[in-house]
Amino acid sequence: MKKLLVWTFAAAATMAASSAFAARDSISIVGSSTVFPFSKVVAERFGRATKFKSPTVESTGTGGGFKQFCGGVGVNFPDMSNASRRIKQAELDNCKANGVADVIEVLIGYDGIVIANSVKTKQMKLSRKDLFLALAKKVPNPSGGDTLVDNPYKTWKDVNPALPATKIEVLGPPPTSGTRDAFVELAMEGGCSQFSFIKAYKSSDKNRFKEVCHILREDGAFIEAGENDNLIVQKLNANPNALGIFGFSFLDQNADKVQASYVDGSLPTFDTIADGDYPVSRPLYFYVKKAHVGLIPGIEQFLAEFTSEKAWGDEGYLSEKGLIPLDEDRRATIAKRVKTLESLKSL
Repeated sequence: MKKLLVWTFAAAATMAASSAFAARDSISIVGSSTVFPFSKVVAERFGRATKFKSPTVESTGTGGGFKQFCGGVGVNFPDMSNASRRIKQAELDNCKANGVADVIEVLIGYDGIVIANSVKTKQMKLSRKDLFLALAKKVPNPSGGDTLVDNPYKTWKDVNPALPATKIEVLGPPPTSGTRDAFVELAMEGGCSQFSFIKAYKSSDKNRFKEVCHILREDGAFIEAGENDNLIVQKLNANPNALGIFGFSFLDQNADKVQASYVDGSLPTFDTIADGDYPVSRPLYFYVKKAHVGLIPGIEQFLAEFTSEKAWGDEGYLSEKGLIPLDEDRRATIAKRVKTLESLKSL
């Protein structure tokens, strides 16, 4: 009788779990606004070419996406999360704490972070040092010495005499965005490290180094413009004196409206990002909840489409959207891991 009860309970639990997953018949994807257009075009093609419904893709920002993705297992939680940076250990720990034990990591290619303005005005030639001095909350004292003061700079010319005397006004993403994370790590850190006393913090006081290099000013010079990069493009078109921070794919799609600034003498192009010459470039990812594979219809088939040569290859349709492809060997290695559903072991 006890065995019968145990078997009945187990069967009921299995049926309940299956019915919970059966309540959703399409893939749910959240995360990075930068990866969104790539994921969206794959979803649309997948829906047209297969028996499965097109996945639902939401642009929530990288951090917001991981928060939802790692919330738990089941129909109420997303199956995949796009990311414009690698998942953090704390986020992976949160996943595991909520029962998301196995996560599949997929590196899809590269992207450059663009600092752009309207084509109606003059193209900017900036350095990472200029960007740090213009946007950091605390900067080295202009009077000299190894001290920091509240950012006093009002115009680009104040920062660098070679730049125009226009007001510093930069539209950028919020703290939940992977683009924001990558910008402060690549551009801001690159600039602040040119000051020897700040660079010394990196070995003597890492928290102090991060505080100085990563915290952006809050006096109106840097304006959080949300996760919608298209909205930033529209605002730049309306305000030719402003600059905006977003992914290369949005520059590629809006070349008639905005132009990229030089950063340390390099323009963001397909080639300069691919070969590493452009200093503000980063890898792009998406993450898959292994527990949902086989329960939510079409996940394996969607992964196969995304990692096919016709999609992410050198001549694939994603490169037409602005994705900078991985090299052929790297693609082959990752595609093999994806096919076998290999979980991320550690960071």
